[in-house]
Amino acid sequence: MSNKLTGYDDTIVALATAPGVGAIAVIRLSGPQAITICNQLFPSKDLLQQASHTLHVGSIVSDGKIIDEVVVSLFKGPRSYTGENVIELSCHGSPYIQQQLIDACIQAGARLAKPGEFTMRAFLNGKLDLAQAESVADLIASHSAASHQTAMQQMRGGFSRELQALREQLIRFSALIELELDFSQEDVEFADRTQLYALIKTALEVVQHLTDSFRMGNVIKHGVNTAIVGKPNAGKSTLLNTLLNENRAIVSDIAGTTRDTIEEVLNIQGILFRLIDTAGIRESVDTIESIGVQKTLEKIKEAGVVIYLFDVIELTAADIRKQISLFEQDGINYLLVGNKMDVLGESEALAKFAGIPDILFISAKDHAHIDLLKDRLVQKVMSGDINTEATIVTNARHYAALQSVLQALQDVRTGMDSGLPGDLLALDIRRCLHFLGEITGEITNEEQLDWIFSKFCIGK
Repeated sequence: MSNKLTGYDDTIVALATAPGVGAIAVIRLSGPQAITICNQLFPSKDLLQQASHTLHVGSIVSDGKIIDEVVVSLFKGPRSYTGENVIELSCHGSPYIQQQLIDACIQAGARLAKPGEFTMRAFLNGKLDLAQAESVADLIASHSAASHQTAMQQMRGGFSRELQALREQLIRFSALIELELDFSQEDVEFADRTQLYALIKTALEVVQHLTDSFRMGNVIKHGVNTAIVGKPNAGKSTLLNTLLNENRAIVSDIAGTTRDTIEEVLNIQGILFRLIDTAGIRESVDTIESIGVQKTLEKIKEAGVVIYLFDVIELTAADIRKQISLFEQDGINYLLVGNKMDVLGESEALAKFAGIPDILFISAKDHAHIDLLKDRLVQKVMSGDINTEATIVTNARHYAALQSVLQALQDVRTGMDSGLPGDLLALDIRRCLHFLGEITGEITNEEQLDWIFSKFCIGK
């Protein structure tokens, strides 16, 4: 795709590696003058005469002074990440050296890149579609095996291929229906309505599956806020320490020890759970403890899943049923966990709370059934196994566009059922094509691109 916008035909430079001190840093240039600019600073060899995809060792010299000895990686467009001439300077990782090299490139004719501008140029030059370009940012930000694999799947074009195949079929039918309009007097049909019905049925299934995957994708990408709540001395802080396998929270027999929320992240089967240890829920005349209880109630409302931890000795079955009623009334996704099984015993606990389903009995102190608790947490937030080889929607922009596609497809089917004229059917099909094109970048504008790529780091 050639989708050139104004202001993207010059040469840019930026630090491609993370800022700070390191063994090596990489400075990247991209644009029509990238090789020429570097050649002015690299007296060791004439880079203009070198082949693409080659490495060259030498010194960068500016104003008669050697800045650093570097390795120059040379990529001639269109066989590069951006589709333009690209130079990468691998230098020593001193922040001073990095800045000196960037300043020398700017002095020689480059300008500092905007956030995400290298990847934007890759999109504008047809090296990536928009969905693939956005997956680059997701890959950089991946924090688990699942988020990494999902981003890789999208960057390789799995999501785009599904949408492109659907879009091509819809374009073909739209063209045939619009052709009918040119022969409206002859009352002919070029678009086989039976085949169109079958296509719309398949398209609805594909798009519905993709929109349904967003819940899983959101969990994989962002993790799950998980509040550990319960009455004072239920063992919430002990459970947090046990899950993390470290003494993160203060544990005491004194009720109300935890006054403020404590948050830590735990990776379970590729999913990040943001564990929040909260103050015990009870009425208190202590002002600070009351503030902590209020924060607990706020965390419950914000949580993707709530672990309700209770003392199997202190509470009764009636207490638990009352709590279940409150959670269900507020639409809270909860997990009932009975603690201190080491004191009461599992069989006694089962008998005491008979008739209440899905209670998991543990001993946070003795680490009993903690692996079962981790499995239950994953089951609570995921529908089935995580198949990162399948297409999973993780981007809120894509999800919103897919919902619009779904509505337009439903309108096409409704229109066919009611015998809607071809010109009106064509309008709904064009709406589908528009929203599909918004995802992959066939339909876009400069403001939208600026917004998308502004979330990238400068050097990518």
